[in-house]
Amino acid sequence: MAAPAKRKSEETEAGRSGGNNRRNKRTLEETQPRAGDRQEANSPFVEGAIRRISMENFLTYDNCVVFPGPHLNMIVGANGTGKSSIVCAICLGLAGKPSFIGRADKVGHYVKRGCSKGTVEIEVHKKPNNVIIKREIFVTNNQSTWFLNDTPCTLKMVEEQVLALNIQVGNLCQFLPQDKVGEFAKLSKTELLEATEKSIGPPEMYRFHCDLKNFRQRERELENSCMEKNSNLEKMKKKNERYKQDMERYHERQHHLDSIAILEKKRPWVIYEEVREQHEEVKKSRNRQKEELRALKQAQAPMTHQIREVEKECASLEAKIEEKNTAIKAASQKCKLQQDALEKKDKQIEDIKLALRMKREAEMDRQKRIHNTRKMIEDWTNELKNTENVENIQPLMDSVIADLRQLEEKKANIDGELNDLQRERENLLKERKGTADRIAQFENLMNMKEEKLKGRFQDTHDALMWLRQNRDRFTRSVCDPMLLSINMKDNKHAKYIENHISAKDMRAFVFEMKEDMEMFLKEMRDNRKLRVNAVCAPSESCAEKRPSKSIEELHRYGFFSYLRELFDAPYPVMSYLCHQYHIHEVPVGTEKTRNMIERVIKETKLRQIYTAEEKYVVKISSYTNQTVSTNTSLRPAQFLTVTVDADKRRQLEDKKSEINRQLQSLDSQMALLSEKQKCLGCRDNQLRQQKKELLERKNKRRQLESKISMKHDSLKQMEQDAINLEEESEQANAKIIKLNTQKVKLVTDFMQLIKNCMTLNEDKTNLVLQNTTAAFHKNRLDAEYKAATVQLRTIEQQVSALEGKKHLLLEKCKGLLRTAKQVCNIGLDQNLPEDVCEAFRDLPNTVDEIDALLNEERTRASCFTGLTASVVEEYNKRVKEIAQVTIELEEKKKELDSYRQNISQVKERWLNPLKQMVDQINEKFSSFFSSMQCAGEVDLHTENEV
Repeated sequence: MAAPAKRKSEETEAGRSGGNNRRNKRTLEETQPRAGDRQEANSPFVEGAIRRISMENFLTYDNCVVFPGPHLNMIVGANGTGKSSIVCAICLGLAGKPSFIGRADKVGHYVKRGCSKGTVEIEVHKKPNNVIIKREIFVTNNQSTWFLNDTPCTLKMVEEQVLALNIQVGNLCQFLPQDKVGEFAKLSKTELLEATEKSIGPPEMYRFHCDLKNFRQRERELENSCMEKNSNLEKMKKKNERYKQDMERYHERQHHLDSIAILEKKRPWVIYEEVREQHEEVKKSRNRQKEELRALKQAQAPMTHQIREVEKECASLEAKIEEKNTAIKAASQKCKLQQDALEKKDKQIEDIKLALRMKREAEMDRQKRIHNTRKMIEDWTNELKNTENVENIQPLMDSVIADLRQLEEKKANIDGELNDLQRERENLLKERKGTADRIAQFENLMNMKEEKLKGRFQDTHDALMWLRQNRDRFTRSVCDPMLLSINMKDNKHAKYIENHISAKDMRAFVFEMKEDMEMFLKEMRDNRKLRVNAVCAPSESCAEKRPSKSIEELHRYGFFSYLRELFDAPYPVMSYLCHQYHIHEVPVGTEKTRNMIERVIKETKLRQIYTAEEKYVVKISSYTNQTVSTNTSLRPAQFLTVTVDADKRRQLEDKKSEINRQLQSLDSQMALLSEKQKCLGCRDNQLRQQKKELLERKNKRRQLESKISMKHDSLKQMEQDAINLEEESEQANAKIIKLNTQKVKLVTDFMQLIKNCMTLNEDKTNLVLQNTTAAFHKNRLDAEYKAATVQLRTIEQQVSALEGKKHLLLEKCKGLLRTAKQVCNIGLDQNLPEDVCEAFRDLPNTVDEIDALLNEERTRASCFTGLTASVVEEYNKRVKEIAQVTIELEEKKKELDSYRQNISQVKERWLNPLKQMVDQINEKFSSFFSSMQCAGEVDLHTENEV
């Protein structure tokens, strides 16, 4: 958005030329020198000064030529008249990059809209002939063509020519565009000094400054190198002192290692001697076990013969027991057969008694059934006499059937009416659903606006949710925030409303009563800590105010509407906006309005005007009575781009209400018909029940006659099925007597078999007792034999184990002897040397004592860790390195002293001209400020380091 700028109505023609097409042309005076002419010796222009700027199709200009003067040049004009365009032309025409200006990033964007090529030509003062630089800019490929004195050239040649004239468009101290002011203000003191040196100082000044910085960097590196080498030298000396101590500890460690070596030599001999003594002990134990084994074998031989004799006796007794078991089994089988025969006879007697009892019960049951049948025949006969005649029932039956037919016709008519109403109801439901869907689409658009509100103003959205739940707490109606209440008729006009109404009011709630607003703000801000805005509509409505000029009067200036007619809003919102923002007085125009804006402002006397992309605010000065206008570019719309057709939505709501009313009417009619249908159903059930009862009365006589006939036949059959119980009883007694006689004979045979079984069991018991005695004797002999055998095997195993152990010890002794001689480095057939034996005598004679002494010596030796024979070599090597580093440190110190001398010389050659230049700047700067009755000073700030 362009920065606001004041425009005076009495400005020059150049200032007013921005009205229609911003074309600005000037004619050259005859006294102006021509481009490329030789310059006079007394020309007021200095070398590198701009003599002429020519622009064609560049930004806002079609064709424009500017002739700057030799001294201070000022360009005055309103916003949009092309002041910055001249600055851009200077930068781009002198080989500057678009980034130096801080606006468009591509050079093609500086060509006037609608043109394919733009040209910038700058004439720069130089002796003896001026330099003319021309740049042609092409939009299509974003490229440029360069000319130097009308001769095609490259960008590099132009840059070299500009540099030779000491023109630096990239230096903010020499060329400061409007958009780079903030960047200039952020320059540090050092950056400002360097930029000043480049801009007005001699070329060697900035070079000396850079050399001085490089020398100072090298000086710091040398100082750091000297400090590092000095530190390393001290560390090496301290470390070498530790190496000297390590040498002494190394010799002490060697003494412990020699003691460990002689102990390790004696240890195998001590182990060998202990194992040899164990071998002799095992050999003696084996010989004692062999003698005991021979004595046990001699005592075990007689016991084997006794066991064989007892086993033969047990076998004979077991054979006799088996014979008795066979005889007992045969006798038992015969007893079982006799017992089964007796049980069979008992069962036959029970069956005869059961059959007789069942025949008696059957006869009693037959007599009972005959009695019941006769009673039933008697009852049915009496009922038959009392039954009504069929001829009296038929007229009643015909009357009921006729009533049922009439009832069915009425029910059919009601069903038809219900079906018609149901179909009509379904059609209305479908229509209501379609209407509801279309209303939901409008609701979705409102939800989109609410989501935007929630994303940008969370507190306002929370307050809206609270308001919708508590509207009953307010005396008068409360409108939602304006950005939700306002509904644009055309969303492309939303930008005018959003630029006209402040963002604070756009999210404000609108109240009709001040008390309601105060209560709302207290709840939101004090209780809920929400940051919300609220306004109160004026007590006297302003929504219907008429504008001072009708829109038809303004059509000739390109205006098409007032802001109020661009949107719909609730009555309080519209009243507030007319009162606060005068939307009924602010017209909206087009590009036509913008092209004739000077005339519009002068003739219409309007205070606020909108064109297609700009807003104009016109004020009249209270002091000079001059008209001053300010124009700003319009921001794109953010919230009001979603529009809802209020009339269409209102029609849909009315249609939905009408459909609901029709549905209620249909439901009432269907309820009445259903009630009638229910009454007819009850009447139908009653008639059908009467018909059923008449049919039962009609069929009852016929059923009774049939039942009486069937019972007579059943009675005759039961009287024929009589049973003679006396005859049946005599036959059953005869059969029972015969079966009892057979049972007596079977019992006698059964008793004899029982006696035989008892005799056989007594014989078997005696044989079992004898066999048990023999088995006990045999088991005792077996136990004694097994115990002796176990003892014998144990001794054999002990002998075998001792034999194996003796063999292992013998082999171990041989191995230990070989190991001991190998440790002492002597042959298998040689004896220990006398000096070794002498050394062994002073050492312990047990393995435990030797191991304890070894651990002690090893522990002492392990305390001297990290010590090797290279310690002495390392110590000597460190001594040589310390001498070498000392020599290098001295050389670095000499080099550092030499660099410091060079720095002093270069600093003097740079600082003296710099102080003179700053004094000149200060003199002129103070003079300029004094002419304005102000005080000003420019000084060079110096520190210990540059």
